Amino acid sequence: MSFHEVRLPARLAFGCTGGVERRTEVVTLASGFEQRASPWAHGRRRYLIATAARPLDDAAALVAFFEARRGRLYGFRFRDPADCRSGPPSRAPLADDQALGVGDGTRTLFQLLKTYGSGETAVSRTIAKPVAGSVVLAVGGVTLAPAAFSLETATGRVILATPPAAGAMVTAGFEFDTPVRFDTDRIDITHEGFDAARIGACALVEVRV
Repeated sequence: MSFHEVRLPARLAFGCTGGVERRTEVVTLASGFEQRASPWAHGRRRYLIATAARPLDDAAALVAFFEARRGRLYGFRFRDPADCRSGPPSRAPLADDQALGVGDGTRTLFQLLKTYGSGETAVSRTIAKPVAGSVVLAVGGVTLAPAAFSLETATGRVILATPPAAGAMVTAGFEFDTPVRFDTDRIDITHEGFDAARIGACALVEVRV
């Protein structure tokens, strides 16, 4: 798919709103009971940015970013302030934040994952856009040196130099971006002074990569 490995500058997203959405199909039976089902295995994030007045330079920067992405054509990275780390947003990632899998003595490749909830109702989200330099990894509870693994920042896959022993749990901590695209092919700007402008709310939608 068409994706640019660049992040929307944080200052252009100040004041953003948004979060995760689900698609649930609800059928009400004649008895009054409901049947509910979802065609989506995972949630999808949506955001609105540029909803407040800002300096004219910021408006120009957003227009330039929008033009470089050709509107809706190319995806890009977006940092969701409320969901950008393997653990709570208020602390740095820890090597035991998220379970990636169990070693079998030969496997060296593991996908970064973030699990929401616990038990049978838990949902695992594939993390495809980790932040370079933020990943910490542990095998069997022992934190690995950075040289003991490599990271594919465009896919979220980690490759260990040595296969974890059979039964050894592989865990990780990391920061990550959400892959999104503009959900509009137009940006409207209202000039509110010589050095200020208001940009019409720009919609972003998560893309699968």
